[in-house]
Amino acid sequence: MIDVSPVQQLAQAVHQNVSRVIVGKETVVDLLLIALLCEGHVLLEDVPGIGKTTLAKTLARSVGGSFQRIQFTPDLLPSDITGVSVYNQKTGDFEFRPGPVMAQIVLADEINRAGPRTQSALLEAMEERQITVDGVTRPLPYPFLVLATQNPIELEGTFPLPEAQVDRFLMRLDLGYPEREEERQILRRFRTQNPLNELQPVVTTDQIQAANRLCREVFVHPVLEDYLLDLAQATRTAESLSLGVSPRGTLALYRASQAAAALQGRNYVIPDDIKQLAMPVWAHRLVPALETRLHEQRVEAVLQGILERTPVPVEEVWQAETEPS
Repeated sequence: MIDVSPVQQLAQAVHQNVSRVIVGKETVVDLLLIALLCEGHVLLEDVPGIGKTTLAKTLARSVGGSFQRIQFTPDLLPSDITGVSVYNQKTGDFEFRPGPVMAQIVLADEINRAGPRTQSALLEAMEERQITVDGVTRPLPYPFLVLATQNPIELEGTFPLPEAQVDRFLMRLDLGYPEREEERQILRRFRTQNPLNELQPVVTTDQIQAANRLCREVFVHPVLEDYLLDLAQATRTAESLSLGVSPRGTLALYRASQAAAALQGRNYVIPDDIKQLAMPVWAHRLVPALETRLHEQRVEAVLQGILERTPVPVEEVWQAETEPS
């Protein structure tokens, strides 16, 4: 039986550090930690001014990682992301000048404002964790987390992300507006100075890598595997959807559930882990059918219906064995 306490301790340390800057948003921080431990990426869809950049900087500072922000615009070129090789007249050789994607935490701001070629340049980095410039492949640092933002309101002059790229995001999140008293705390906390300036790292790269390995060992009972597969199949056969969850999406929810269990101090997954993560991990991968769009029904409502209709395994069955024999 594995000991997942290091994962829980890592999460608590990051939470306490992030809370020195970010007010509330505990659930969002948990989901970002899950993405970090699953080596996944996050798509943030929300209006400007909510705190997406501050959150990304705070997370990067907490894990001691390098941070880069890329402002996506229609004239942004792939080389502006990956870097370029420049001829040095003194040495007579080409020198590689790395682009901002070579950081550990990358904020791709308004990713849908760049053209398809530029978006595809980020695609290799997200999926392969490497970039190729002038035929030379270079690995990206560990950990590598892309936080991409989209404005769901202003769509003029944007290039919608293709399904292939959307499917490569582990989850989609929205921060939402703070509560009234939370906003009062924000006013007072940032009144004299930015607390981010004094923030120090609380975990190391080695700790994150060790936590990642522990999460992969969290036990998932075969009965819960069947439950996960039932949910995936239901999205593919639902008349309200023209595109269900891909196998990549099924694996994403599987690994996210393992990480969520470890954050809770458990070395085994329970049905609630799967149910609570299904929305952020799967909703953005589903494509509504034409009739669903005509009735203005959201895919979130369709997925919620699938979660409610799919039978949940009885507790006595999946708790009978909490680790593989």
